[in-house]
Amino acid sequence: MHFFNTAPAQNLKIGKNEEVVFKIAKKLNSNLKNRKYEAVVRTGKEYFNAVVYIPKKEKALDFKHYYKTRAYLSKPKTPQYDFQFDYSKYLKRKNIEYQCYISDEVFASGRNDLSWSEKCSQRRLEILQQIDKTGLSPTSGEFLKGIILADRTEIDEQTVQDFSRSGLIHFLAISGTHIVVIFGIFYFVFVKVLPLKFRKFAVVSSLLFIWLFTAFIGFGSSVVRSSLMLTIYFIYVMLQRKTDLLHSLSLSALIILIFETQQIFDVGFQLSFLAVLGIYWLNQPILSHFPIQDTWFKKIIFNTISISISAQLATLPLVLFYFHQFSFISVVANFFIVPFSEVIIIFSFLTTALIAVNLDFDWIIIVYDLIIQLLLRIIHWFADFDSLFLENIPLNGVEVGFLFLIIYFLRFAVERLSVQNSGKAVIAVILFLMVRIGFNLYMQQQEEILIHEFSGHKLLSVKQGNQACFWIAGDSDQKKIRQYVINPYCSSRRIVKVEIRRFPGNTRKAAYNGIVYEVN
Repeated sequence: MHFFNTAPAQNLKIGKNEEVVFKIAKKLNSNLKNRKYEAVVRTGKEYFNAVVYIPKKEKALDFKHYYKTRAYLSKPKTPQYDFQFDYSKYLKRKNIEYQCYISDEVFASGRNDLSWSEKCSQRRLEILQQIDKTGLSPTSGEFLKGIILADRTEIDEQTVQDFSRSGLIHFLAISGTHIVVIFGIFYFVFVKVLPLKFRKFAVVSSLLFIWLFTAFIGFGSSVVRSSLMLTIYFIYVMLQRKTDLLHSLSLSALIILIFETQQIFDVGFQLSFLAVLGIYWLNQPILSHFPIQDTWFKKIIFNTISISISAQLATLPLVLFYFHQFSFISVVANFFIVPFSEVIIIFSFLTTALIAVNLDFDWIIIVYDLIIQLLLRIIHWFADFDSLFLENIPLNGVEVGFLFLIIYFLRFAVERLSVQNSGKAVIAVILFLMVRIGFNLYMQQQEEILIHEFSGHKLLSVKQGNQACFWIAGDSDQKKIRQYVINPYCSSRRIVKVEIRRFPGNTRKAAYNGIVYEVN
C-alpha cells in the first residue's frame, strides 16, 4: 500500500520563471510576508502540485477561481545539516515538489467545475471570512476559527507560543475531545426529538453529522482519526459486542494507513494514538490511588487529572524527541483548563453555527469575546512561568526506546507497589541514564566548526565540548536565528552553554578561545 501511495518523482521540464495557471487545494499557515496555499499548477503542458506564496498585500485567494500570473518556480532545498528540519522531504510526502513565488499581478477567472469537496472548502472559507466581519477581536476570531473550523493559518505567533509553552496546544487543534463534544450535541438533540425506540437511529444520525462536519472542514488528519475511532466504538455498541479500546485503536490506525500510508510519518498521527494508548495503559492504575469518586464533581476532577497525566506520560518521549521542550506547568494548566473545554467547545460551535446562517446576535459575540479574552490571558499567565519551561532538551531514538520501556514498567509499579515491580522500573531508569550519559560524553568529545546559511546571511558556529559560540551578522534577526538554527543545533549536539556574538557584514575572521576562524 505504501508503494501505491508514494508518487514517483516527476521529471518535468520547467524553467525558473514561468507563466502559470493554478487553482488552490488548501490554505496553509501564513508568514509575515506571504499567504501560502497548496495548489495544482499548470505551466505549458505540465501539471504538478506546488506551495504557492503570494504577498499579503494581494487579495486572498479562493476555490472558485482559476488564477494566472508569472511566478518564480523552485524545488525546496534539502537542509545543510542533519539537525535541520527537512522541508523538502515533508513536501514530497504530500506529493509536492515545487514552490511557487508570485510577485506579479494575479488574474482570476471564474470556475464552473468545482467538485463537491471544493464547494465544501469554499463554503468553509466564506464562513471564515464572515467571522472576520463579526466584530470579534482578532485573537478571539482566530481562536474560533482554529477550535471549530480547524483553521490556524492566520493565528498570531504569540498565541501559538502561549498554547505551546503551557502544554495546551492540543486544545487549539481539533482532536478527540472536540469530536466527542460535537457528537454529544447532535446526539442530545436527536434523543430529545426521537422516541426511545429510535435510539440507534439517533447514534447513526449523530455519526453521520460528525462525518459531514469532518468533510466540511477538509478531512484534516486529526479530525478523521477522532471521527473514525468514535465511529468504530459505536459500531461495537450497536452490534452489541464488547467495546475494546485496543481493537478500536488498531482498526482505526489500519484503515487510515491503508488509504494514506504517509500518515505513519505524521507527528500528529503518532502522538494522538500514543495519547489514547497511554490513557488505556496508565489511567486506571493512576486513578486507583485517588480517593473514591463518589460524587460527580470528584469524578470530573480526578478523571481529568489522571487522564491528563496518562496522556502526557505516554507522549512525553516523542514530544521531547521532536520538539526538544517540556513545560512542567502543563499538568497544572490542563487541570484548570480541560474541565472547562467542553463548555468552550459547545459555545464556539453554536457561535460558529449562528455566524454561518447569518443570524445577528451581537450580545453572544460580545460575551464570547470576553470569555475567550479571559481564557487567553489565563493561558498567557501559565506560559509566563519561564522557570518551569525547559527547551533544547537533547534526545535521540535510542533514548526514546528506553523512555518507553520505563513507561511500560511504570504501570506495574503504580498498579501494585512491590520490590519486583518497582525493581523493573528502576532498572529501566538506570539503563536510560547510562545510555544518556554515554551519548553526552561522546558528544562532549566532538569539536565542530560549521558555516550556516539563513535568510541570505552566513553564520559561523564553533563547538568545543558542551559549549558553542555563534557569530551572526549585525543586521540579522537574532530571534529567528535562535529559533531555526541555534536551538536545533544545541539540542542535536547536546550543548549546555551557548554564546552569541555579532560581527559586521564585511568580517572575514573571528576569534574564539584564542583560535582564529575564517568566516567566509
